[in-house]
Amino acid sequence: MREPQHRYLMENPDETLRLETKTNANAVRLQASWCGLKPGMRVLDAACGPGNITAILHEMVQPGGEIMGLDASEERTQYATKRYGNLSGIRFRVHDLMKPLEEKEYFDLIWVRFLLEYFKVESPDIVRNLSACLKPGGSLCFLDLDNNSLNHFELPVQLEDVFKRLMRLLEQKHDFDPYAGRKLYSYLYDLGYKDIEVDVSAHHLIYGDINEPDMFNWMKKVEVVSTKNKQFFNEYPGGQVGFVEDFKRFFRDPRRFSYTPLILCKGTKPA
Repeated sequence: MREPQHRYLMENPDETLRLETKTNANAVRLQASWCGLKPGMRVLDAACGPGNITAILHEMVQPGGEIMGLDASEERTQYATKRYGNLSGIRFRVHDLMKPLEEKEYFDLIWVRFLLEYFKVESPDIVRNLSACLKPGGSLCFLDLDNNSLNHFELPVQLEDVFKRLMRLLEQKHDFDPYAGRKLYSYLYDLGYKDIEVDVSAHHLIYGDINEPDMFNWMKKVEVVSTKNKQFFNEYPGGQVGFVEDFKRFFRDPRRFSYTPLILCKGTKPA
């Protein structure tokens, strides 16, 4: 049985730290530039988390721009407000993006990064809710991963089999979508958006010696997801703990090669 849809798969006490640690500010700026972020814009950051990316986008819309960060987590919204809320033109609010927003045709640009992968079933509704608060002629920008967490070489056969079956379990039980990226274009197309553009790059590209931020990010993901599904590993040697240790050994091996495609998609809302 699928868990309640509002339950964030990666929720854990270290999630704010993980989200901040894994953020590459230079990559965010390049992605935001591709999306068309400019000074003076009124921007929505959907699923803003702890607000560190919202603050980067805020810098890019100055002078004169404004940005609102929305997130379903009250804890992370409070953290973002405390850390960045003193900046002029930035504010944060708790909101469940599966529900419509009060603002209608309010924003010039809406930024949606790493959100839809956690809402396999509800993504079309979320997209419609966001589109409703975008001005005609405004830009809706999606950034999400594809084939998420499945591109590793050379995984031991048993570990690779478990990974594939685990991802199917996450789809069925936790509403997770490892193939969210390839669906972004269709969301904009189906809503009649104009001037749709798509770009693909490597979000993760890991080979040779691993750096500690990548190690922390990946191990935290593996630990959190496997802990929430311990019974799944009953037949794995050493159980859930054995699975985590085997992946850690694999990921520390400089022979390992891992990558994850990032798909960016933007379009203009028709009049």
